[in-house]
Amino acid sequence: MTDLFMEFLSNTGFALVDYRNIIMLLVGIIIVYLGVAKQYEPLLLVPIGFGILIGNITIIKDFGLGIYESGSFLNYVYYGVGALTDFSTMLARPVLMLLGAAAQIGIFTTFLGALAIGFPPNEAASIGIIGGADGPTAIFLTAMLAPRLIGPIAVAAYSYMALVPVIQPPIMRLLTTRKERLIKMEEPREVSKREKIIFPIVGFLLCCFLAPAALPLLGMLFFGNLLKECVVVERLAKTARTSLIDIVTILLGVTVGASTQADVFLTRQSIGIFALGAFSFAIATATGVIFAKIMNLFLRKKINPLIGAAGVSAVPNSARVVQMVGQKEDPTNFLLMHAMAPNISGVIGSAIAAAILWSFMSL
Repeated sequence: MTDLFMEFLSNTGFALVDYRNIIMLLVGIIIVYLGVAKQYEPLLLVPIGFGILIGNITIIKDFGLGIYESGSFLNYVYYGVGALTDFSTMLARPVLMLLGAAAQIGIFTTFLGALAIGFPPNEAASIGIIGGADGPTAIFLTAMLAPRLIGPIAVAAYSYMALVPVIQPPIMRLLTTRKERLIKMEEPREVSKREKIIFPIVGFLLCCFLAPAALPLLGMLFFGNLLKECVVVERLAKTARTSLIDIVTILLGVTVGASTQADVFLTRQSIGIFALGAFSFAIATATGVIFAKIMNLFLRKKINPLIGAAGVSAVPNSARVVQMVGQKEDPTNFLLMHAMAPNISGVIGSAIAAAILWSFMSL
């Protein structure tokens, strides 16, 4: 009886745990706290944080329980996600799409930087995409190119998405003058229903002929938008923007969190990934703002350079940050709807950037 009891104890999580698991459990608790108490992207951080707790309960190997064990439940549900959004603000002033394109410079800059410090090309590409602050795109590309890094890269991407209100404002203020931050923009024109229906079809065809590897990402993005705008399939649109997205968010968040097992996640390489991801996100924010300032040299109707920061694809967080920073200078200045244009084009740009990197790695 004593031997059985001792064998039972030796197989418990208390006996198998090491200091790395304890560190990750604390990280998971902190992430849940940020989601609940501070309300930093709770729909993302709560499932990710609890997933970290799940992933770092130490278990006996080869029992078919872990996320990296073939046939386990967590292994089966480890998939990506599409999107549903509104393109009308982007269609109202298409020139603002350039800001979303400019922000993707951060992705390619970090890709080259990761190569320079010794990461293999496939891993460097996955690290670079963090700068887009687009979790699904980061997960998708990493799953294709560097599956073993999916935990740290996904957590880094979603962490930077959640920390947009902390990271972006100092960069925005540093690169703009008060006069520039006070610029008020004209009301966007009203976009017709016909334009809203045609755009997802034409946009999908153009983008995917340009970058076919973006098909899984942009296909879901544009299809979701078509469901919303065509009206005749409201039941499908409602399911896509409520039940389906909620189910996918739960599964994605928990499994991404569970993939951060301490023996895989707590490495020198993971620290490098987080550092390079922060660099990528900062560069993306800065290039968006700088490009907006360059555009003003040629535009008769000036744009507020703050909206360039929304070129990263953290929708709608970055647009809200633009609104927040702008209203600190002038409470009557409403920039949110203008910032949504580069914000949404940043989503498309991030997917195309991921497709280009994936295609480049396949050559």
